[in-house]
Amino acid sequence: MTNKILLSIIENLNDELIEVYRKLHENPELSNEEYKTTQLIKDLLKRADIDILDLPLDTGLVAQVKGNPNGPVVAIRCDIDALPIKEETSLCYKSKVDGMMHACGHDFHMAVILGAAYLVKKHQGSLIGTVKFIFQPGEESADGAKKILETGVLDDVDAIFGIHNVSDSEVGIMGIKTGAMTAAVDRFEINITGIGSHAAKPEKGIDPIIIASNIVTSLQTIISRNIGPTEKALLSVTHIEGGNTWNVIPESAYLEGTVRTLDENIRQLIAKRMNEMVSGIAQSFGGSAELIWHSGSPATNNTEEWVEFSTKIGKRAGYDVRRISMGLEGEDFAYYQRKIPGAFIIVGTGKSYAHHHPEYKVDEKAILNSSKYFAQLAEGALKEIIDKKYKHKIK
Repeated sequence: MTNKILLSIIENLNDELIEVYRKLHENPELSNEEYKTTQLIKDLLKRADIDILDLPLDTGLVAQVKGNPNGPVVAIRCDIDALPIKEETSLCYKSKVDGMMHACGHDFHMAVILGAAYLVKKHQGSLIGTVKFIFQPGEESADGAKKILETGVLDDVDAIFGIHNVSDSEVGIMGIKTGAMTAAVDRFEINITGIGSHAAKPEKGIDPIIIASNIVTSLQTIISRNIGPTEKALLSVTHIEGGNTWNVIPESAYLEGTVRTLDENIRQLIAKRMNEMVSGIAQSFGGSAELIWHSGSPATNNTEEWVEFSTKIGKRAGYDVRRISMGLEGEDFAYYQRKIPGAFIIVGTGKSYAHHHPEYKVDEKAILNSSKYFAQLAEGALKEIIDKKYKHKIK
């Protein structure tokens, strides 16, 4: 029966999770195309008799272990998508899919949370609430969290926790802090219009290349002169197009880039100043320019009480807990935190090439303890919620 299967899994949990991790690493799938990944996770959860909720999702899933049906509900989230990068490691389990790899550790995240689900399932009989396990699609495309939220499956959740690995920290290090762990990520486009002319007669036209060049250099002053020196913000122009031959001044030019911020007020200020600057510079040269702003995921926002609690459980689990964050990388876990209090937590997976690098890799020794930690965190959070509600009532 399933109970015997579950006990067998847990007795050999480290080997089980490493095997799953390697299988996931070998078979990466891109954002919102994670069909085989979803099916593999479903099969593994069903094998342990863990309930999978019926939701209108093409890829990804939410499973749950329900103890006391009248108790609180907490959620643990991992992401499941890979990247369009050709793997260049020498791992014996390197990607079998040409041009795709798990270069951000989502395979590690899945193995960890699957292990946590097994451990929580083992304690289902004494569980004082419900734990939901989110295997989220489309993190790299930044739309997966929204898809999960739209199903309503998290409407009853009291607290939520997420995991991400870091490739610049040794195994055994855990990072967490109150407030932003990752940045708000926005994309911008700038369409510049001038008047084309022969390169020998620039006075007959309005040169969009000159306008673009002035915009690129001037935009950097927003960070250096409009944002305080102790604040963190980033503005990068990463794409320039203009013209197609050597002796013609073109009619138009195009810029594209990203803005990363930790503070919502600074985020809005940068958008405002960019709009003013882009329009003003173009007009000063006699041309015109349009800023198109694409709002991405907001900054994550760890709740102080859950940071303190997660830290306590982390130390108990043997982690060296540090007040560190991921910096200005983006994470759509932030969408959950707009509705549900909780914490986004990072764990060291050994020194490696950075995320999204073709030689990025994870130290498998980090998997088992991370699974134990998130199981303890989920079970402990249920008790913490009940204790706080009880204390509130007797006051």
